[in-house]
Amino acid sequence: MITFFLAIVLLVAAYFTYGKFIEKLFGPIESRKTPAYANADGVDYVPMGKQKNALIQLLNIAGTGPIFGPIMGALFGPVAFLWIVFGAIFAGAVHDYLTGMISIRNRGAHIPELAGKFLGNVSKHIVNLFALLLLLLVGTVFVTTPAALLGIVFNGKVAIWILILAIFIYYFLSTILPIDKIIGRFYPYFGALLLVGTVGVGGALLFSDYTIPELTLTNMHPDNLPIFPILFFTITCGALSGFHATQSPIISRTVKKESEGRYVFYGMMIAEAIIAMIWAAAAMSMLDGQTLSEFIATGTPSSVVEHVSMTLLGAVGGTIAVLGAIVLPITSGDTAFRAARSIIADYLKMDQKKIVRRLMIALPLFAISAVLTQMDFNILWRYFSWANQATAAIALWIATMYLFVKGKNYFVSLIPALFITYMVFVYILNQKIGFNLDLNVSFIVGIVLTAILAMMFFVRAKRNKQQKIETDVSV
Repeated sequence: MITFFLAIVLLVAAYFTYGKFIEKLFGPIESRKTPAYANADGVDYVPMGKQKNALIQLLNIAGTGPIFGPIMGALFGPVAFLWIVFGAIFAGAVHDYLTGMISIRNRGAHIPELAGKFLGNVSKHIVNLFALLLLLLVGTVFVTTPAALLGIVFNGKVAIWILILAIFIYYFLSTILPIDKIIGRFYPYFGALLLVGTVGVGGALLFSDYTIPELTLTNMHPDNLPIFPILFFTITCGALSGFHATQSPIISRTVKKESEGRYVFYGMMIAEAIIAMIWAAAAMSMLDGQTLSEFIATGTPSSVVEHVSMTLLGAVGGTIAVLGAIVLPITSGDTAFRAARSIIADYLKMDQKKIVRRLMIALPLFAISAVLTQMDFNILWRYFSWANQATAAIALWIATMYLFVKGKNYFVSLIPALFITYMVFVYILNQKIGFNLDLNVSFIVGIVLTAILAMMFFVRAKRNKQQKIETDVSV
């Protein structure tokens, strides 16, 4: 239990220390007009309060990631705690803050547009495909997983296809209506449900007879899967997630002042890591590796959520906790589709004030997602995980370019960018969904590819700095 408490203390302390350092490094300007005012359109650019923005950001970025990911990551044992804590502090929260703030400085631009500006036009097209693939996979995964959890709540009395249809309808409305009509109005209630459920599980675990394991670097995975790189693709949203780079621009268009950025972007990533710690600890404490693996194999992590919640909190409290877990994927699935619509609109330079134009983009997206729901969850999750971390790498390279050109300490984003880029290469080289090479070969080739990419980056970075590219768009 000492490891668990120390991890929580480190996460909270990081917000007031390293988070403050990153904020000072970026240099928010209080008097600068944000996109919420400079580009106000009543649909996507709408000024909203700090607390509401923070809650929406937390619900947007969380999804099933800080629950399902840590549950599956718990198979590796307490070593997973290290990635959650240090990944969140030095990679995930830095990634979220810089992505959100750079977007604010560039009229609420999404990651493909930022990639085009800082990494080149070829990167813009590649990132556009990556981001859309990621968002479609997220939207689809976050339709099927909450439907499975709702099926548990209703005890199988409601057909899964009906639950999927209901979730799709909600997602559709959230995608095409102004952000303050559904998302801004209902998220505070969703957030309350999430917090009550998560705090309930965490509190009940601490006062139960279960023992939270202490830190060990031993790989405890029952199938002996390697920690490098698998762990970093299993626990994503609780430590570092490229999906956040697609969500932060949604809120960068509603933030009133730049000084709110640390709370909204860095702070909510820390909050997500705490949620991940609670669920990872619960899974490790209540189920041994083999049993946990069987639970996941037979019913996806949804069955683990139900088992943990009902065991710790009983029927009523357990149901509330499960509903809190349902809130996470639903409140990320809706904004996944919304972000996809917005990215396509920006790419095609299609104004979104008229609902007809929103429908022209949204309808095909939902049609594709409906087809993807027929795929196996585990396959979807593996593709989502790789696309997710590849997007995180790209976002960190964008942040590094931004800081480099402005003559600031770019190592804060360069180091995590190099690390996750290397993991992305190793993963796709080694895994069956990629090139299926030997792991040791993948480690070597991964180093070479990462080094080549880094050299190409710095060649462009020096050229960008010499040409003095405009990092911040005037308002």
